[in-house]
Amino acid sequence: MEEREKWLDDLVKTALAEDAARKDATTRLLVDASRLGDAVVRAGEPGVVSGHVPARETFRALDPSLAYSESAPDGARVPRGAVVARIYGHVRAILSAERTALNFLRHLSGVATLAAAFEERVRGTGVVILDTRKTTPGLRVLEKAAVVHGGARNHRANLAEMILVKENHLAAAGGLAAVIAKLGSKNLPSAEIEVRSLEEVRMMKETPPRRIMLDNFEPEAVREAVAEIKGWAAAPEIEVSGGVTLGNVAAYAIPGVDFLSIGALTSSAPALDMSLDLEGVDRK
Repeated sequence: MEEREKWLDDLVKTALAEDAARKDATTRLLVDASRLGDAVVRAGEPGVVSGHVPARETFRALDPSLAYSESAPDGARVPRGAVVARIYGHVRAILSAERTALNFLRHLSGVATLAAAFEERVRGTGVVILDTRKTTPGLRVLEKAAVVHGGARNHRANLAEMILVKENHLAAAGGLAAVIAKLGSKNLPSAEIEVRSLEEVRMMKETPPRRIMLDNFEPEAVREAVAEIKGWAAAPEIEVSGGVTLGNVAAYAIPGVDFLSIGALTSSAPALDMSLDLEGVDRK
């Protein structure tokens, strides 16, 4: 089994164990083990679908013979009432896996739907919406996939992927000047550095990093910083982070800004309403 497949297998097993799905007292009492049936997953509200992979593996973990088909693939926009997936097989397994599978689908579709909402509000501006590492422990790969299903893009996946100097790094290293000196010419071109003022922006004019993150800047301050940076001989990419909401994201989509990174995509997305309904039992 490949590393990614084992990771997903372990995640699904943990989620099913948390729900004691293999010891489902109600289903065992009321449903004969041989019964077969059809079930559908429907969207209870409009949104963008994500999460078929863990949902499918959840059902199959309890019964590998279950048939799971996507009626609306990951990334699809669906109206209220749309059929998202169909499942056929042993009713016991369908009912015992139902809540765990829906938890994956609802949460990840919520992430995709919120990402799509942000992306729609900056479409045509050239600004790219990014996620952050503010993810649910153990679900980062799935949540970042959901962000892409919603039309946004991923920032770094983990701490090893790139050098990103944030406020606490600056404090621990002795300030911005010390960080610039420590990174040196070798690492600065591949690094991103977070700044909190126009003064800190100007400190990097002679040796700019690959990307500057403007943290918690108001839109007007972002405009000033962009004007400053774009006048440099080697202008870095510009990312804006902190305080960006659906209500103000359009105000931050300022010409010259390359990226808006938004932790809420994964940390605050409301689950998309979905439900599973049996539509037939003992169909052959």
